[in-house]
Amino acid sequence: MHAAVITHLRCPVCHDPLSPGDRAFRCPRGHSFDLAKQGYVDLTAGRTVHTGDSAEMVAARAALLAAGHFDVIADAVRSCVATAGFVVEVGAGTAHYLARALALEATGLAVDVSKPALRRAARADPRVGAVRADVWQGLPVADGSADAVLDVFAPRSGAEFARILRPSGRLVVVTPTPDHLAELVAALGLIGVDPEKPARLAGGLERWFTQESAHVLTAPLRLPRSDAAALAGMGPSAWHVDAAAVRARLAGLAEPIKATLAVELSVWRRR
Repeated sequence: MHAAVITHLRCPVCHDPLSPGDRAFRCPRGHSFDLAKQGYVDLTAGRTVHTGDSAEMVAARAALLAAGHFDVIADAVRSCVATAGFVVEVGAGTAHYLARALALEATGLAVDVSKPALRRAARADPRVGAVRADVWQGLPVADGSADAVLDVFAPRSGAEFARILRPSGRLVVVTPTPDHLAELVAALGLIGVDPEKPARLAGGLERWFTQESAHVLTAPLRLPRSDAAALAGMGPSAWHVDAAAVRARLAGLAEPIKATLAVELSVWRRR
């Protein structure tokens, strides 16, 4: 893990700084956390409320992102944090957006609870460190250390985001609008986006943050059947929709399969 990233890590038990040792990270009080052979360190201290995305979901996401269909999001996120020196992405998955966002001299930390995702995140970029942690249980990151926090289709904790951000730092949030992939939702019987989601986002952040800007990003998608299957398999529908039924419906659709990317990107400043 990049030395500059390690300086921002804190013990999840006592919150003291961590130092790398022989295949483990340790704090001055003796708490020790193993470094996985795949390159990430588990800093949950045994506290998680869920296991995160499965290996199959992560593989689907990696394939979809590699095909470039969501590049409009990656480019917009990068423009928001172009001058940031240390960037934390919460719910980072494979760290695709984080790695794309980093400026030349910047470093980043990918945080997720999914071990299959972290195995990929640890290899996303030499400047990116990867740790297993649950945002609801607290982030193992020093107070006021991040220049930017990214949250792309991920859980949010306004209190933790505010704690780890510098006073001048930015929080960048990407959420789907009700129109996001609406064609696929209808054709494949997937889970749609709750129209109340924007209100819940604001309600969960406004105690700690002021919204600086918000705009909707849209892009037409023309998908081969394999990429449409990846879209269905990488999101929340993978937990709730019968995979065999989705495959059957996909088989009846002509290629390319049309859909619309529609997300809101909002930027927030600490109060």
